[in-house]
Amino acid sequence: MGDLSVRECMHEGVVSCAPDATLDEVAATMRGANVSAIVVVDEDGAAAGVISRTDLVNVAFVQPYVRYWRGMAARHFMTAPAVSVRPEAPLAEALELLRARRIHRLVVTEPGPAGERPVGILSLSDVLRVLGGRVAKEA
Repeated sequence: MGDLSVRECMHEGVVSCAPDATLDEVAATMRGANVSAIVVVDEDGAAAGVISRTDLVNVAFVQPYVRYWRGMAARHFMTAPAVSVRPEAPLAEALELLRARRIHRLVVTEPGPAGERPVGILSLSDVLRVLGGRVAKEA
């Protein structure tokens, strides 16, 4: 594992939405793309936050009140700022960040003209897939 980088394990590309996307739009985007989280990007395409299925489940607990909160959107329920890592970072560093923050995924970003541009996602599932494949090859 010590020689692996984030790039070797990450899922390239991201599914994203704007901060003003409605929660119904966020849920439909997740369902349509079959993902468990999407990156909220600002008007310049920089990562602003992440909204996950867990975030949407938590909204369900307050759903009776949401209809009274006009204008509620992804920006109100996302985890911000997005916790990110660079593609060239060592996998061990990314795993430590996941552990320390007690989260399941990191947004993989590269610097862009207007901020950190999301280029992928590194989830615990991605790491297990790659490490599981290595163990199977060694067996």
